[in-house]
Amino acid sequence: MVQDGCHLIVTNKRDLTSDFIVRELSQRGHNFFRLNTEDVTELSIIQGQVGAATQLISAGTTIALSGVLAAYFRRPLPPRTISADTPASIANYVREEWTYLLRSLYLELDKRWFNHPNSIALAEDKPKQLRLAQDVGFSVPETIITNMVEPLHDLFESGEVVAKPLKQSLLEEANRPDRVIYTNTIDSRDQIDPDELGLAPVIFQRKIPKQYDLRVTVVEQNVFAVAIDSQRFSATETDWRHSSVVELPHDVVNLPPQTVQQCITLVQRLGLNYGAIDLVLGKDGTYWFLECNPNGQWAWIENRTGLRISAAIVDSMERISQ
Repeated sequence: MVQDGCHLIVTNKRDLTSDFIVRELSQRGHNFFRLNTEDVTELSIIQGQVGAATQLISAGTTIALSGVLAAYFRRPLPPRTISADTPASIANYVREEWTYLLRSLYLELDKRWFNHPNSIALAEDKPKQLRLAQDVGFSVPETIITNMVEPLHDLFESGEVVAKPLKQSLLEEANRPDRVIYTNTIDSRDQIDPDELGLAPVIFQRKIPKQYDLRVTVVEQNVFAVAIDSQRFSATETDWRHSSVVELPHDVVNLPPQTVQQCITLVQRLGLNYGAIDLVLGKDGTYWFLECNPNGQWAWIENRTGLRISAAIVDSMERISQ
């Protein structure tokens, strides 16, 4: 059976956020195909002559990419080999071949993506985000990105400083639980080991005295803003992720019209339809930009607040499909 006119979700089996999109698509009566990329090796695939649409075959159903109406790129995982006994060299070969082919499929879908995978990758550039945030009118904390202690002298002389990773916030170690690198307050340069810092650059920023943190989810022209009471507990004052989100109050708030437009414009300038923006409301009433996650989580917000983020995303996918 060939399934035409479907919506494609590219993710993994454990991605709960995609479950919300599946539910919304189902409620609207849309056909969909969920491609859990860790299991892509279990599919059959046909890519024929140049210009011919790729076909994916799963459990007797054929999905032609030419029939995909719109696609949502969520959280794909690397393809895995079917057998645990596969030699490492063969497993690496299989994984790399499927990864390469998946990239080809992503490009084949072209403008039918809600957020194009290439746009997501380019938008993850945090230095670029900070520059664009200033361009659209946001206040941005004084920032230095370095792997040297000496350039930080003036930053530490004028107040408290926080440090955070440029990209990789997860430490994965064999035989030990994964560890998350949170944003941390650093009181002085003496707390920094020059040799450790020399291994990789770090983002250092002026610490902003907060009223609270904000997660602002942008879907095209829709802006969903939630205040997170991070100052309620000492453990979450610097980074609200230090504690389970269940413990922190989440309140829907209305941003000033200017701030709403800045959020929309920033996401557009990043070449995206979706962005999860982290802001801080300072004690002086200023909205400070921290970063934008081009593929950030949002399901927990919908769960806790009732904000219809999934509906806005599917609305956008429906417009793409027209």
